[in-house]
Amino acid sequence: MNQEAGHGAPRITLIGAGPGDPELLTIKGLRALQSADVVLYDALVSDALLALIPPDIPAWSVGKRAGAHSFRQDEINTLMVDFAYRYGHVVRLKGGDPFVFGRAQEEIEFALARGIEVQVIPGVSSAFAVPGAVNIPLTSRGVSDSFWVVTGTTKSGGVSEDLQLAAQSSATIVILMGLSKIAEIMRTFEAYGKSSTPVAVIQNGTLPDQRSVVGTVSTIADEVARAGIGSPAVIVVGDVVRFAKEADLGDLLRSAAH
Repeated sequence: MNQEAGHGAPRITLIGAGPGDPELLTIKGLRALQSADVVLYDALVSDALLALIPPDIPAWSVGKRAGAHSFRQDEINTLMVDFAYRYGHVVRLKGGDPFVFGRAQEEIEFALARGIEVQVIPGVSSAFAVPGAVNIPLTSRGVSDSFWVVTGTTKSGGVSEDLQLAAQSSATIVILMGLSKIAEIMRTFEAYGKSSTPVAVIQNGTLPDQRSVVGTVSTIADEVARAGIGSPAVIVVGDVVRFAKEADLGDLLRSAAH
C-alpha cells in the first residue's frame, strides 16, 4: 500500500490503556497516543480514554468481546499493517496490559514479519487494579502469599482447565472474562471444598459506574444475577475478599463473613 505524503516511516505502538480510568494510563502511553497518525482501539477502552485522542487523528474501533466481534484477529492484524504503511504511526490501544490476554504477541509477530517496527508500552492490568479499586489486596501476610490470574473463557469457548489447579490452591484467584460462566466456574471451586470461600465480582472497575457484589463460592452467582452485574467484570476468589471496602459493598460483605 502506498504511504500518504507527510507521514513518517511505518511503525506500530501497542499501548496498554489500563483498566478504564484515564488517569491510570501511563505518561509514556499518553505521549505515544498523542503522537499517533491513526488509532485502532479495543472494546474495553473507555470513552474517557478515547477523549484523550487528538480530534484530528482518525480512530477506529476494532473491539472484540465474547460473542460480539466487530473484527476478527486476522483482520485486525492486516488493518494495523495496512494503516502503518498508509499513515505512518499506528497506535494500537488495548485494554489493561497488552500481554495479559491481549493477543499482543500475535500482532507483534505479524507486523515484524512485514518489516514494521513495533514498540510495546505496558499498561496497568485490570487483574490487580480492579480488585485494588475496592480495597482487595491480592496478597496479604498471613492470608494469601500469591495470586493466580486465569481466563474464564478459553479460545474454544470453554472454561479454562487451569481453574482445576487454581481451585486447589490457597492463593488468591483472579478470573478475567469469566462472568458469563460464573456458575460453572464456581462449581469447580465447590468440587474442591471451597463453598464458603469469599468471592467478589467488580463490574466496570475504576470507572464512575463501578459496581461490586460479594458473596461466597456457593452464593455469588445468585448475588450477581440479583444485582444485575454485567460485563466487563473481574472475579476475585479468596479470603482477601474480606478486606473489601465496606462503604461500597455494605451488607453483602458482612453476610459473606457469616
